[in-house]
Amino acid sequence: MSVKDQTVKTNIRYIAESKLPMPMGTFTMVGFEDTVTGKEHIALVYGDVSTEQPVLARIHSECLTGDALFSLRCDCGFQLQEALTRIAKEGRGILLYLRQEGRGIGLLNKIKAYHLQDQGADTVEANEHLGFDADLREYSMCLPMLEHFGIKRLRLMTNNPKKVAAMEEFGVQVSSREPIQVGKNSHNAGYLATKAGKLGHLLEDSKA
Repeated sequence: MSVKDQTVKTNIRYIAESKLPMPMGTFTMVGFEDTVTGKEHIALVYGDVSTEQPVLARIHSECLTGDALFSLRCDCGFQLQEALTRIAKEGRGILLYLRQEGRGIGLLNKIKAYHLQDQGADTVEANEHLGFDADLREYSMCLPMLEHFGIKRLRLMTNNPKKVAAMEEFGVQVSSREPIQVGKNSHNAGYLATKAGKLGHLLEDSKA
């Protein structure tokens, strides 16, 4: 799905919030629901994000294997921890955690894609072999989530220019893109090279 194909969702509603102590600091966890799909998304907020100054932010799509199971096959878990650490150190910021596992194909299909990668396919080839586009993620839910907090300007931690384009398409100003390149290892070097070569991620030294 291209950025221009996306429309702003009006079916995202605020549900509840609570404090969430973590090693980096105590964040406020804010829950949202997509009333059409039933998917639940969260925002992790630190400090006062209601001012006019651009907010340090990350848009992070769910990766159970990397975020919770410490997988070395990707850089997702490393990016999640790095982003939260930077936000806490900054004293203010927001992380949007979006429930779109496996670049939108879901967990079980992600396992199938991993099996194909074990046979020699790269991450894009594996998704396409299963009948999916290389990247099915979309970011339309971000605007109503950001609007809930009155956030209009971001300093966005990402290596993916499509996220910047999506935010600007939805009227959110990205005052700067801040690289977040962490977690490279022998298990994910090829994966990172594919992200740079086929998905357009802006990575330095991404060759295996």
